[in-house]
Amino acid sequence: MTLKTSSRARLNRTTRAAFPGETLFDALGRAVSDAECLPRKELYEAWAVAKRVRRRLRGGPILEVAAGHGLLSYMLLLLDKTSGPATCVDRRRPASAGRLEAALCAVWPRLAGQLEYREARASEVEVPEGALVISVHACGRLTDRVLDLAIGAGAPVAVLPCCQSTKSCDTGGLEGWLEGRLAVDVTRALRLRSAGYRTHTVTIPTRSPPRTGS
Repeated sequence: MTLKTSSRARLNRTTRAAFPGETLFDALGRAVSDAECLPRKELYEAWAVAKRVRRRLRGGPILEVAAGHGLLSYMLLLLDKTSGPATCVDRRRPASAGRLEAALCAVWPRLAGQLEYREARASEVEVPEGALVISVHACGRLTDRVLDLAIGAGAPVAVLPCCQSTKSCDTGGLEGWLEGRLAVDVTRALRLRSAGYRTHTVTIPTRSPPRTGS
């Protein structure tokens, strides 16, 4: 069974068969399928981000902004046993988030109690000391607010931006050279560098399945 990784179709018990292996990613695919609450693309995108983050940043607490179900935080906890706890922040916790938590904790009991959920805006939270700030699909200017939060605390940060608007986001005047959405993200990277950060930029796969080794 092969899944289209960019699909917004929800993973369910039928899609469990697409994850037959013994890798961590396959085990996650089965657990998320059992929860029956997330679109396919969210699993693949969160995994692609989690792997790339853990190649460079390990240990310490996690603060996930615009967290949705908190899948990225769970993945980061699984990829690095020295990290945690995780705090997930969003304006509203999805009603089905409990199903995902139960499905993951059934497979990995050590995750129980490792994630706290807070219903709040990004501007209403503080970064725990030593925490990694992360966000996947913080739409439009919300990515900039995540960067504000990290820069204010001097915290490491990793984001996967989306919905970059050339009307509401800063393009740095680069749209004459670069496509508008790319200009927004280049300006963000330059802003981090000017704040003293070492930046690292990568793209993630959008159509082909990720490598399943972990």
